[in-house]
Amino acid sequence: MSYTDNKVKVAVVENVKKIFKIIGCILCGVICIVLILLLTVAIRTKLTQNDYSSVYTNPKYEKAIMIDGIEVIEQHISCGYAVIEMFSAWNGDDVTEDSLYKKYGTIVKSTGKKFCEEMNKQFPKYNTKIHKYVKNTEFIDIMYDTLAAGKPVPFEWAALYGDEWTLHYSLIIGADIPNNKITIANPYGYYEELTLEELLNRTSFQAYENMPLFMKMGFAIGMFEKNTIFSIR
Repeated sequence: MSYTDNKVKVAVVENVKKIFKIIGCILCGVICIVLILLLTVAIRTKLTQNDYSSVYTNPKYEKAIMIDGIEVIEQHISCGYAVIEMFSAWNGDDVTEDSLYKKYGTIVKSTGKKFCEEMNKQFPKYNTKIHKYVKNTEFIDIMYDTLAAGKPVPFEWAALYGDEWTLHYSLIIGADIPNNKITIANPYGYYEELTLEELLNRTSFQAYENMPLFMKMGFAIGMFEKNTIFSIR
């Protein structure tokens, strides 16, 4: 091998080393960012978990409330769209999962801020507001105030579909806090009753066993949120 060939070979090796070094730095940077995002979500979740035991004896919540006329539908496209359909039927309108999907061609309007925007668009006489990462006591207060105003309450939580945990949207339609009973219209096709502890364990997604990484990253980048509830006025 000539001197020139050897020099070229050395240069190539050095360039390859530089490329791998750059790739390594990028991967380390990405991993650091992911870890920071996951840690931020864990901290935000922890901050929502304040003590709520006083609500059971708080005079504000002593009256049991139930919203009548909510008929459960079984979703076939999206839980978010199904919640809008249930609210629409209760309100005397005709918005359905199918009409929303036909309009948008996707389920992009079925969660988070977009869900809130769609609620305000479809039901302009109401003001729907999203509340994210609220403390347990705030969640209970928003829930109860919305029910007391005569409106069912959309919210985001971990729910079981058979034996599989899912991220899900449903409607809270009743609260009997002194007796520790929350009633939910679940678009998986049924009504269910939970204790406050069960409800908040699910809205914080602590109940979601073995959550896959892609779902964790969804929370990390703000695609999904915990302790999220929608007030309607």
